[in-house]
Amino acid sequence: MAGCCRVFPARGNMLSCLSEGLLLPRRTAGRPVASFSTCATRNGLSQEQRDRIASGPGLDDFIRDHNYPEEPEDLQRKKGERQRLRLPSWLTVNVPAGENYTRLKKSLRRLNLSTVCEEARCPNIGECWGGEEGTATATIMLMGDTCTRGCRFCSVKTARAPPPPDPNEPQNTAQAIAEWGVDYIVLTSVDRDDLPDGGAKHFADTVRELKRRKPEILVECLTPDFRGSLDGVAEIATSGLNVYAHNIETVEELQWLVRDPRANYRQSLNVLEHAKKSCPDVLTKSSIMLGMGETDGQILQAMKDLRLAGVECVTLGQYMQPTKRHMKVTKYVTPEKFDFWQKVGDDLGFVYTASAPLVRSSYKAGELFLTNVVRGRQADRLKTADE
Repeated sequence: MAGCCRVFPARGNMLSCLSEGLLLPRRTAGRPVASFSTCATRNGLSQEQRDRIASGPGLDDFIRDHNYPEEPEDLQRKKGERQRLRLPSWLTVNVPAGENYTRLKKSLRRLNLSTVCEEARCPNIGECWGGEEGTATATIMLMGDTCTRGCRFCSVKTARAPPPPDPNEPQNTAQAIAEWGVDYIVLTSVDRDDLPDGGAKHFADTVRELKRRKPEILVECLTPDFRGSLDGVAEIATSGLNVYAHNIETVEELQWLVRDPRANYRQSLNVLEHAKKSCPDVLTKSSIMLGMGETDGQILQAMKDLRLAGVECVTLGQYMQPTKRHMKVTKYVTPEKFDFWQKVGDDLGFVYTASAPLVRSSYKAGELFLTNVVRGRQADRLKTADE
């Protein structure tokens, strides 16, 4: 798909006016933030489109047109309350086990590869690692298991100067993928602010090596922000990957509380926008955690901001405190409320919206859907070239 902010056909009885433009400009003290008008111009929006954005729907419109669920008070931590919330039944998962799970874990250890599944204590590890032959998968974490940043939600180890990246990692990663026989793989990495390019070349070399060994494999890269270096973003976006993912993590108003000070909301939006600009055929994707103290209006605005940056896929999932040292959960969002955000994402024109308590940035069910999207676009391009 060419263009940075294509809008897909609107769905829902209130969105007919938004088939060309979806987003409301954010306002501060009654004035639109200047970066939005700049972004709109860069995305090639006409004056008519910008007018439609300015008069687009707000949260009240979505509440009126969708089944808006009320949330029980016992799922929310009250102001000043220090006790952790009790885990609701829908967030309990089985202990990971099984032949495929054990085989995949042994393969990773033998090849000295790290996974975000383990380091971030993902609740879906049993489902993804324990799948049937050809479907079991893992999210490989490049450049080691130690990050140079310290976000309050993340359980990955941190250090100012982690060990240097393994120069054989691109080859080892490609070898592991070939052994698994999967057709979709997710690569991510820790932040490496200690490296001149943030590790962008290492990341891109891994993608190229994977594509060299197995051209048909689909590769998703969940990248850091490279401290805002757009050269690093472009190197990965043009390396041959199929999906470029970078997470804004939370709403704009909570960035200071949730993420390391070196990360910020606008910087993340710029990363996503530049990835699409560098390679228009690449699918772009981001993720938002819920339950950190955000309001519904802030969630809606974040989703609109992502659409304005050209993002086509969004995932929303429940934040779960990994250890007692990390940020506490403010609220457990009900499955019904996640269903509401799924409908909002569809109405906003995302190609793919995954919204459920246990949804994470990358997980097997989402990969199967994105495989169909990417394969379909590849077929369309071949058909157009033949005509």
